[in-house]
Amino acid sequence: MPDAGPTVVLPRRPLTVGELLDSAVLLLRNQARVLIPLALVLAVAEQFLLFPLRLGAGTAPPAWWLRVDSFGAYWLLLAVGAATEAVIVTLLGNPAARAAAGTLFGRTVAARDLLRPAGARWGVTGALAALVGVLMFGMSLFGPAWFVGFALLGAVAPALVVDRVPALRAPVRSATLALRLGGRAGWIRLLAYLVWWIVRIGLGLGVWYAVTGLDLFDPGWGDLLSLAIWAGVNAVAYPALACLDAVLHLETRTRTEGLDIRLSRAAPTAAEATLLAVPR
Repeated sequence: MPDAGPTVVLPRRPLTVGELLDSAVLLLRNQARVLIPLALVLAVAEQFLLFPLRLGAGTAPPAWWLRVDSFGAYWLLLAVGAATEAVIVTLLGNPAARAAAGTLFGRTVAARDLLRPAGARWGVTGALAALVGVLMFGMSLFGPAWFVGFALLGAVAPALVVDRVPALRAPVRSATLALRLGGRAGWIRLLAYLVWWIVRIGLGLGVWYAVTGLDLFDPGWGDLLSLAIWAGVNAVAYPALACLDAVLHLETRTRTEGLDIRLSRAAPTAAEATLLAVPR
């Protein structure tokens, strides 16, 4: 049985906020060769999707900040960016959640198993990721509503692939868990986003000014350099958020549903998927 310790990704007990963040980083480290390349492909696609909107909003690298004379176009850019972030994190949540589930049984899920399509529900995950993106786009247009959507929709992929709930029930399951214990899971997800937003801004601007300050790049390629930097930074931040969603989901189930007790009392021959699935 997994026990608490510095190398354990997810011990079978309630965790503090700091332990949850540590667990997410450990999970990402263990599955980096799957999650980071996948995230990089998605992050590059996101940057090319957002680039025309940035030009339309009159922004410029490296930070692509708001210009007061193009507020409407910039607001649209923010909403689309929030939607693409949500889509990517939800997609990455599929392998991250399956990897996190394996740690509850003291094993590291092999990369080939995470990439194997059988039983992974990738098609449904893609459809739900699109739905989450649409919801986040709509909420982002109303400003503060983004916080509500982001807090409630973090466990859509874990609910789908770990809890094995029907597709239409996954967003409801995610919101239900996020609101338990006074919205603890939702607040932690917002905190994690803030932490990684600060890290992303710091790394992105730091790399930009280091490269341009040392004349390591032709100024005429500034747009491309900026896209590459932000894609690289997001290729780490997005899977980190997906890993946080995965461990937070399982920890919330431990706190509120006694998942740890159920696993400890299970027969040694019981199937992992059956033990983790919730009744329909």
